Amino acid sequence: MEFKLVTFVVITFLMQSFGIPSGIQKKVDKEIKDSFNIETFNITSVTIASDIKKSLPSKFEEDNLFKIEKDKKLLGYVYLSEAPSKTAQFDYLVLLDKDLIVLKTKVLMYREEYGGEIGSKRWLRQFEGKKSGDELHYGDNIMAISGATISVRSMTNAMNNLLQSLKILHSKKVL
Repeated sequence: MEFKLVTFVVITFLMQSFGIPSGIQKKVDKEIKDSFNIETFNITSVTIASDIKKSLPSKFEEDNLFKIEKDKKLLGYVYLSEAPSKTAQFDYLVLLDKDLIVLKTKVLMYREEYGGEIGSKRWLRQFEGKKSGDELHYGDNIMAISGATISVRSMTNAMNNLLQSLKILHSKKVL
């Protein structure tokens, strides 16, 4: 019990030092624990050289791409970002396995009155299993949601950009 508490405190400290807001941090912890079926883990920020960052369609900073490890063994990655809705931004996460295949996507915080349906597990499940090289198309292989068109298109574009970025990062042996 004491070991778990110490590990949790260390993980919490590490995540705070990378600037993940505390409300989002709790959600990230829960998703990692549930998706990887683990209680304790370490996350470390993935550093990407600035010249490579410029070539990526997605935004990568020091506090939005992390390796997930347990006992020094790579389990996967977590990517945190935001995308535009009609008048605000929403925060989302993408969990990837060690082969860069999407395990889960989750809308962490949606700030609009309308369009929040993109946070439904059923709708987000369509991203699971996607990998670099896959292309997503609104209305084709990505379902539309009435009343959430802007957010659906935005999340689809964000996922396409991430999948393209992962392909580049893998080819440059960053991941």
